[in-house]
Amino acid sequence: MGQIKVTEAPIRGLYIIEPAVHGDSRGYFMETYNQRDMEEAGLNMRFVQDNQSMSVRGVLRGLHFQKQYPQGKLVRVIRGRVYDVAVDLREGSESYGEHFGVELTAENHRQFYISEGFAHGFLVLSEEAEFCYKVTDFYRPGDEGGIAWNDPELHIDWPELTGTYPGSADASSYCLKDGTKLILSEKDQKWLGLRESFHFTGKA
Repeated sequence: MGQIKVTEAPIRGLYIIEPAVHGDSRGYFMETYNQRDMEEAGLNMRFVQDNQSMSVRGVLRGLHFQKQYPQGKLVRVIRGRVYDVAVDLREGSESYGEHFGVELTAENHRQFYISEGFAHGFLVLSEEAEFCYKVTDFYRPGDEGGIAWNDPELHIDWPELTGTYPGSADASSYCLKDGTKLILSEKDQKWLGLRESFHFTGKA
């Protein structure tokens, strides 16, 4: 019997992964990855690298992708809470330019698999969050791409976030509802919108 439930999201190529959690008075145990369960769900990815980051409340990372060496990502949160988003950049896809978001927390143990051909990012909603992910290709610094996280054409409703679109990815006018300023890297404040962005061919 499989220990991991795989559910396809409304956008083809995105999957919610829910492990069976076995708990008692001592704590809990779960399988966070099982190749057989994934293959039974039609997912035959091969992971080559594991990454982990820690971010404080109000940090937004994204929306990122690699152009010539796209990565599939299996992401999860082991401490804290984030809102995780994927945007379809596959030319010819019926959902091109659309996004899907899911809340990932240490408590819900939910994971999110994002196939190649999507931009990815997340917003930290807890005081701190530790974010772990497996990828299907290696990180290549010269191959990075991105989309403005606040491009109105994407219609992403980032939870708890308020602000007025300034015509760019600049974060200075945005904050969370409790007053926490939005924090983006300098690079992430320079990405352009969907219409000016790279898109993947042959990935739909």
